[in-house]
Amino acid sequence: MNDNVRTEARPPRARAETAAVESIVVVHGLWMNGLSMGLLRRRLAGQGFAAHVFRYPSVVHDLATNSARLADFVSAVQGDTVHFLGHSLGGVLIGAMLERAHGMRPGRVVCMGSPFAGSEIGARVARWGAFGRRFVGKSIGELNERGGLADWRAAHELGLIAGDRPYGFGRLLGGFNEPNDGTVTIAETRVRGAADHIVLPVTHFSMLSSRLVLEQALAFIRTGRFRRAARD
Repeated sequence: MNDNVRTEARPPRARAETAAVESIVVVHGLWMNGLSMGLLRRRLAGQGFAAHVFRYPSVVHDLATNSARLADFVSAVQGDTVHFLGHSLGGVLIGAMLERAHGMRPGRVVCMGSPFAGSEIGARVARWGAFGRRFVGKSIGELNERGGLADWRAAHELGLIAGDRPYGFGRLLGGFNEPNDGTVTIAETRVRGAADHIVLPVTHFSMLSSRLVLEQALAFIRTGRFRRAARD
């Protein structure tokens, strides 16, 4: 295994000397774990980044608890620059952490299919009663209760990637009346204060393996903007 690639349930140990590297903390989405981010992690490492995957219980704990754990994890990641790449709920968790965290090192944030405006699918499932609320989890429940994360106030530049291929879990629950990636609508991925937003021909879960998504994420991390001329 490449030495600069780590999958962690706990923060990596802090080094006595901070290496001159750029790190990326990758955060998975609802009902997933660190393994789901394996391909993306390896590709990031191949681009010269130190890639660290943060694993968390996406259903059991609320946003406050999970974001505090993420902040602890990040504090032990090496490098003068620390970027973030979040998928779905993982992007919301990054946003919740940066709302509260202070003294973060510079870096950029890319969120893929993250429902910053709230999750319609999560709300539908929650209406099933106690079982539905347990199934969708506390973090999504809290996100919807607060009406989403309306504004991006963090110093980190934020790039948002949405998909428009409507194949996924949402179809089983009646679908959507607006463009979506099968699980999250494009409108749900928008947040005021973001530096850039792009819609790509991917589903909610194919984002994790799409080379186009990776290319665009890297473009934003390196320049603060997406590349409009890219093709998959």
